[in-house]
Amino acid sequence: MNVEYYRRGRNWYTAMGVLFIVSAGIVLGRQLALWGVEFVMDFIVNVEVTSEKIALGMIAFGAILVWRGFSKVEPAR
Repeated sequence: MNVEYYRRGRNWYTAMGVLFIVSAGIVLGRQLALWGVEFVMDFIVNVEVTSEKIALGMIAFGAILVWRGFSKVEPAR
């Protein structure tokens, strides 16, 4: 293998980001399957804190972690 090779994207940030996105996707998918799109959208736009809003926040946080994981990584010294 090349000496300059480094495992881009395989780090703690990427793994945790994917975990957050998958977990939130399962929550949203379950709610959509049980209640339907219109009912879930009502929960997303109301003023209360609901699991749907938390799932959207988890997706955003997971995307930030994945982006951080794929940003330029310094090679090990």
